[in-house]
Amino acid sequence: MFQEVFQALQNNQFLEAESLLQEMLLASPENPDVLHLLGIVCGMQNRPDDALRFFEQALQLNPDNSALHFNTAKALSTLQRDVDALEHHQKALALDPDNPEIWLNYGRSLDNLRKREEALTCYEKAVVLQPQMAEGWFNKGKILGELRRYTEALQSYINAYQLRPTEPFLLGIILHYKMLICDWADLDGIYLKIQQDLHAHQLVVEPFGFQGISTSEQDLLESAKIFAKQRFPSRGKAAIQSAPKSKNEKIRIAYLCGEFRDQATSVLMTGVYESHDPEHFEIYALDNGWDDGGVLRPRMKKAFKEIIDISQMTDPAVVSLIEDLQIDILVNLNGYFGEGRQNIFASHPAPIQVNYLGFPGTLGAEYMDYLIADPIVIPADSRQYYKEKVAYMPNSYQANDSKRVIAAREFTRAELGLPESGFVYCCFNNNYKITPETFDSWMRILKAVAGSVLWLIQDNVPAEENLKAEALKRGISPDRIIFAQRLPLPEHLARHKMANLFLDTLPYNAHTTASDSLWAGVPVLTLLGNTFPGRVAASLLNAVGLAELVTHTPQAYEQRAIELARDPLALRGIQDRLVENRLTKPLFDTVLFTQDLEALYKKMVERYRANLAPEYIS
Repeated sequence: MFQEVFQALQNNQFLEAESLLQEMLLASPENPDVLHLLGIVCGMQNRPDDALRFFEQALQLNPDNSALHFNTAKALSTLQRDVDALEHHQKALALDPDNPEIWLNYGRSLDNLRKREEALTCYEKAVVLQPQMAEGWFNKGKILGELRRYTEALQSYINAYQLRPTEPFLLGIILHYKMLICDWADLDGIYLKIQQDLHAHQLVVEPFGFQGISTSEQDLLESAKIFAKQRFPSRGKAAIQSAPKSKNEKIRIAYLCGEFRDQATSVLMTGVYESHDPEHFEIYALDNGWDDGGVLRPRMKKAFKEIIDISQMTDPAVVSLIEDLQIDILVNLNGYFGEGRQNIFASHPAPIQVNYLGFPGTLGAEYMDYLIADPIVIPADSRQYYKEKVAYMPNSYQANDSKRVIAAREFTRAELGLPESGFVYCCFNNNYKITPETFDSWMRILKAVAGSVLWLIQDNVPAEENLKAEALKRGISPDRIIFAQRLPLPEHLARHKMANLFLDTLPYNAHTTASDSLWAGVPVLTLLGNTFPGRVAASLLNAVGLAELVTHTPQAYEQRAIELARDPLALRGIQDRLVENRLTKPLFDTVLFTQDLEALYKKMVERYRANLAPEYIS
């Protein structure tokens, strides 16, 4: 009979194989091999609960079987029960300590539990035991990246690519990690290969990393659609067709995010949570991250009706929770960034699902109904490149917190490593946003303005070393590139006073860092891009009344940067207007922003309750 079972499996006839095994089980109900194989067949059919039941029965009969413990652990991990899986991984390794597959999957469970150092040890053991294991190198790269050991991560990903060049999205990850450390060798060649594969509809690049270099809205849409279909396919019918209409007196909104802590998303959004109208809205936080004990968390606890920790809940449990809460609008604050839970949205548990803020662009998924934007980041003639219907804010789409604290501390140039005199250009964007083209412009600006320096954020040491080397190649002394260590946000905002002008990046602009600079009183000079991420700074500058700092060509960008350094009176005039506009223009008016956002939410709900499909709204 076993031979017939294996033949059925070879032909992908899973139901036939299961039927044969059930017959064998009737004849021999305490045969651990039959139970084990039944569990494997159930797993092949995406039935992890059934698989686990058979594995556990088999273990009662054969507790010293390494493969049984291994498969039990895999089923538990699939069910997001990684704490329970650890015990079975450990038992499997005690019985078979040199099995690289067990070490690999043990690492995955530890990784899922955010035990990164322990996970790294497991992956390292796996690739030592089996150096040709592409998946081991890939997972090692992932953990090293999360530990911010970017150079080692890049090498691990390259090792994986050499072993398995068809690994989904791997080439795009390699590109992103090269950009993280500003290693620009063969960047153009890799980008060209990614474009070619993308146009052939290959699984080549993840949308988040691609935003850092792509200048094509069509390409960004294509990458998002491919990624959504492969990683997060739809799991349910459109809610507008299937869900009963809620009769909530108040509109119930759930913000799902992995960053309800002192992180950029919450830096921008906390004031909005506080400003929601409690008479008409009831707001929940579905937290897939952790409480960092930071200054924003107590404010958020007061603002939300409830912060619900979903980080250890299974996807079906979270879906049931959202349905039980009768949420009207489920807001995705992560998208393809950070500690998100895109699979929750794929089940469409709420009648209205909104993509906002964390990922600046389309998610390419049919189950996302709306994308909140503004007419600058998504002009009307660009709507075709966004899968969601655009909900337009009247001013900038970006939320801002008018309670953002600037420390009273007075910095000196000397303590920050800046020269006592000379013009200070700054850019506190993450280093991966710096492209060779942007850096070329910056070096030409420094060359034209004697005594000027460029002040960047110290994201990682390899990037710092590479950027200094790139400056030298362009005839600029590395001493004129100065790196600022990361500080708590209030102190970071306070030290902005030592800068004269913030120089933006393209094709991925400053987002939170731009509003940080403007809030701190430092003007931002930007170059308008062709994509959502490349138009954000223009949106912010328009909303704060400084549209003249939006340039449209690299030449105009460079010329304006040079002119403002040479004309202190003109720069002072802009700085004075910024200080005044900060308190009078819409950008930092959190209450006005929230009212505009709530108006969009109401229109979404009105359409849904009238049985109307999502549509462009403003």
